[in-house]
Amino acid sequence: MVYVTNTMTGEKEEFKPLEDRTVKMYVCGPTVYDHAHIGHARSAVVFDVIRRWLEYRGYKVIYVRNYTDVDDKIIRRAKEEGISWREVAEKYIASYEEDMRALNVKEPTYKPRVTEHIREIVEMIDGLIEKGYAYEAGGDVYFSVKKFPEYGKLSKRNIEELRAGARIEPGENKKDPLDFALWKRSKEGEPGWESPWGVGRPGWHIECSVMSMKYLGETMDIHGGGLDLIFPHHENEIAQSESYTGKTFARYWVHNGFVMVNREKMSKSLGNFFTIKEILERFSPDVLRLFLLSTHYRSPIDFSFERLEDSERALKRLLNFIDSLAAVESLEVVEGEGEPVLVSGFRELFESAMDDDFNTARALGALFELVKSANLLKDRALKEGKITRAEKHSFKEAVEFVENALKTLGFRLERERESSLEEKLIELLIEVRGELRRKKEFQLADLIRDRLKELGIALEDLPTGTIYKRL
Repeated sequence: MVYVTNTMTGEKEEFKPLEDRTVKMYVCGPTVYDHAHIGHARSAVVFDVIRRWLEYRGYKVIYVRNYTDVDDKIIRRAKEEGISWREVAEKYIASYEEDMRALNVKEPTYKPRVTEHIREIVEMIDGLIEKGYAYEAGGDVYFSVKKFPEYGKLSKRNIEELRAGARIEPGENKKDPLDFALWKRSKEGEPGWESPWGVGRPGWHIECSVMSMKYLGETMDIHGGGLDLIFPHHENEIAQSESYTGKTFARYWVHNGFVMVNREKMSKSLGNFFTIKEILERFSPDVLRLFLLSTHYRSPIDFSFERLEDSERALKRLLNFIDSLAAVESLEVVEGEGEPVLVSGFRELFESAMDDDFNTARALGALFELVKSANLLKDRALKEGKITRAEKHSFKEAVEFVENALKTLGFRLERERESSLEEKLIELLIEVRGELRRKKEFQLADLIRDRLKELGIALEDLPTGTIYKRL
């Protein structure tokens, strides 16, 4: 049995989909106005692993991840780049998909875009107005929060406290500070579509309700996303969807924790983020995946280049273990039982960890314990130049299990190319410069930085370490 922590109840619950062996799963995708950062990578990898594990357990997963391809941020970026908002969306959708392929994230069953679902969005908004849950005001349409008594049930927020802290911004025509936009009138020069309320575009929250229900029906099994989406996005989705259908919108709400840098949430607004592309210039996709899965998905994860380097070393241990099978296979086989590795116990630990709320940290721990145990057998056998038949069989079984378990978690297990001499020399100079700075020999340290810049290599000193970029 698989157990999952449901944000709605705050409890770990046995997972039982509506349909016996089919799982309907929706995960909020990106607003495409910039390159994806590690926060996006964490959400993508977490829900990729959840999907993979459910498939491993025999479920068919219908997986939907959307693109918000029209938004204020996209319009603003279009003005900055001097291109159309559609070109911005296409550019960053292509960038995001390139990142997902690099990280070995499986293709969703459906990848709907907001602009492809305007008709359905207008229909749902019209239905909410007819049912008395929404109202038109000056070309905008708002959802009336007070009409949905259960508002706040996901985020556990008190409506009166929320109302006390909210205010109506200039230009808004809402009746209550908590009411949220379903349809926004387009300003001059902004994209817009015809509707019963004039030319405009959808509000953010209505988009996900419409796209999820189109592909998964009125009630889905799993709705996922980052912790920051619980309020207001997911809370608003629930209000408008359940008001429209009268049915439970999602049965299990699953949220991944933040990526932190120096105890602050990684975000574009704080300027402390790293794009996936920047990280993959220096580390393999498997290293980044291992780093992201080394902490339980609901917990915050602290980012640093040192931790990525730790993950790189850990990945090498796994790859070296898998590759050591050839050496063991070549040993002389002797009679006797010996001390074979008991793989079944480690398999049980791995599977029980994954069944227990997709605990990848504990599952990976079981794999490393198996590798440690099997390496003791290997080292002794290589030293003696011989191995028993039972030991050889168990070692092979251990290697096959570790390899298959990692592939189940989405690792490609590609052997890294050797770093070029140039890259190794740059890393060496960064290391030497760091030592000089610690010794307060700043003149020589600055000389290294300046000479590297003359050669087209820019160094950037960050709280998490020094990185380099080619100019």
